[in-house]
Amino acid sequence: MRKTASPLSLALLGSGVFLLVLAAMLTWYVEPQAKRTPVDVDVTTVLTGTGRYFETEDLETRKGRLTITRHVLGDVADSERTGRAVWDVSTTIDTPRTLRLKDPRKALLWTTGRWVTDRRTNEPVHCCAESPTRYEGEAYLKFPFDVQRRTYRWWDDTLREAVPLRYAGTRRVAGYRGYVFTGSVPAARTGTRQVPGRFVDRPRQPQIQAEEWYANAGIRLVVDPLSGRIIDAMTSPRRTLRPPGGQRDVVTLLDGHRLRFTPATRRAQAALAEADATKRELAGETVPQWAARAGGVLALAGAVLVAIGRRPRPEATPPEDEHEGAGPEFATPASGHEEGRGAH
Repeated sequence: MRKTASPLSLALLGSGVFLLVLAAMLTWYVEPQAKRTPVDVDVTTVLTGTGRYFETEDLETRKGRLTITRHVLGDVADSERTGRAVWDVSTTIDTPRTLRLKDPRKALLWTTGRWVTDRRTNEPVHCCAESPTRYEGEAYLKFPFDVQRRTYRWWDDTLREAVPLRYAGTRRVAGYRGYVFTGSVPAARTGTRQVPGRFVDRPRQPQIQAEEWYANAGIRLVVDPLSGRIIDAMTSPRRTLRPPGGQRDVVTLLDGHRLRFTPATRRAQAALAEADATKRELAGETVPQWAARAGGVLALAGAVLVAIGRRPRPEATPPEDEHEGAGPEFATPASGHEEGRGAH
């Protein structure tokens, strides 16, 4: 008799091999693919707090609430064409009066940028009409994947330079744990602006190129360790004017005190970070581990059944030989007449 494997053993073996291959693909291909900066982003973050600002209507510095709104929109077409992460960014700083107008052109300050980064390393890439063109550092809108407990170079778009942010422990934001990074920016000249001379204690000069100065008393970012997403932010920017060669600030354009993500923004960013972490955990740990374990058990069981659990299959039996003399029977003629003939 010949033997053949049962359908059950083959099914178990095939399922086990499939799960083992699936575990390997998730670990070595799918999970690394998940560690790439997304391109189809559409995120708005809002920081609020109190401070002083220069009111252009009455040309005076006032105290009040300040709101920083940043909208990040991914350019999917350019991202897919270049293989980079291309993000268009719009940032407005509003006073209570300009916030009601809901028009970025009438904000206290409005800036735009086009950020292009490597999707794996988060390093700046020079292409696709990026702005600013001299962007450098390791972090700005986000940190690299798998954040380390070390100092990072964070790009300050007002200073137009990278500044160090040092690791300062952990902090929970909306129930989600992140790494804290802190730093500051000492006062530095960032450019010039033409203003009436009387604004900067030069009343005899109708117009003057005043110096713009910038500082930041405290930057604190809470970052998701896995995705590098910023889940909380606090900043204290200060922008002032000085006369040419002056040693002190004479006009305060903006002086924000601990402007921070709103509670709604913190909850939204923490939820996105948690969703990112869940996807990576499923693709890189949970599913591969269970698939490998189940695949190993099924493959082993199937192999054992194939080896020792085959069912017999009878061989074909040849037809029995026909009996000798078998064939059509013929009637024997009646003996009476024949014998009679032989007697004569």
